[in-house]
Amino acid sequence: MVRECLDCGSTIHGRADKKFCDDQCRSSYNNQIKAGIATALRPVNAILRKNHSILTKLCTSNKVKLKKEVLIRSGFDLTYHTHLHCTQNGNTYFFCYNYGYMRLEEEIFLLVRKV
Repeated sequence: MVRECLDCGSTIHGRADKKFCDDQCRSSYNNQIKAGIATALRPVNAILRKNHSILTKLCTSNKVKLKKEVLIRSGFDLTYHTHLHCTQNGNTYFFCYNYGYMRLEEEIFLLVRKV
C-alpha cells in the first residue's frame, strides 16, 4: 500500500500511521486548515473590537444614558455582541465583553460597565 503526504502528495516511508513526509508539510497542512477558520472569524472579531472600543470611549462611568444616534454615528453595530444578560425583572443587556447596553426607550440606551 502506497501512502501519500496529505500536504505535498509525495510518497511516505516509515510508520503505518504516518500522514506527512516531514515536519514542514505537517506544519503547512495544519496552517492551511487554521487559516480557513481564522478567515471566517476575522471580520466578526474586528466588529466586536470596534464595538468594544466605542463603548469604552462612551461609557465614562459605570452607567451612562445616551441617544441611539450617538452610538450609530460612532460606528457602533447593534447586531454584534458577545453575550446576553437577563436581569430578574426581565431586562436584557447585550454585552460586548465587559461593556453592556440596554434599550430604555426607542432612542435612549443605557451603557454599563461590568466591574
